[in-house]
Amino acid sequence: MTRADRRLSEGRTVWRKAALVALPAVAAVAAMAVAMGEGVLASSFAVSGQAFQVSSSRLTSKGLVSFVDVDRSADGRGHATALLGVGDATLTDICQAARVNTPLGTVVFSLRAGGEAGNVMVSNLVLHSEDLMGDARFGEVQLGRDASTLDQVPGVRGAPGQFGLQAASVTVSGVRSHTWSVTGGDFRLKGLRLDVGLNDRACF
Repeated sequence: MTRADRRLSEGRTVWRKAALVALPAVAAVAAMAVAMGEGVLASSFAVSGQAFQVSSSRLTSKGLVSFVDVDRSADGRGHATALLGVGDATLTDICQAARVNTPLGTVVFSLRAGGEAGNVMVSNLVLHSEDLMGDARFGEVQLGRDASTLDQVPGVRGAPGQFGLQAASVTVSGVRSHTWSVTGGDFRLKGLRLDVGLNDRACF
């Protein structure tokens, strides 16, 4: 066997190992994407223990509500988040990316959709986020409303006496967020692509 043949064989072995390591993650994310697309993903579950990136070039929605909530990971730890609920939303594109440590190094596991394939359509989208950045325009905004009386997104309310925010409409350009969980009543993803790669690029 020549030196070049040995390098080729070694390279194939490394990527076979990478594929075996990545396969469970790909299967889990694919199942999550299917569940979201069919509207059967539960809105309450133990989070993974790390925030991930979510981005979109532009998001528009007929409704928005927000209040402080707590996500819990499987170890019982609580993570304070801003719960952001949007009604019928349209996104020009969407990217989700998480960095995962594996025996082969840090793997970026990402989900992308939209763009040239067409808009991403979502109903009753709920994000539990550490932050949200972008250029926003709100219509008929209400700040300081009791979170238990929020009514712009059906079924998304906080505890009585809790600070709440809502708007009849919202447009956000250049959306960037570090998020603990995302759920949707109905997720329609055009041009869906799932990737797992060593040192792959994240959303931002």
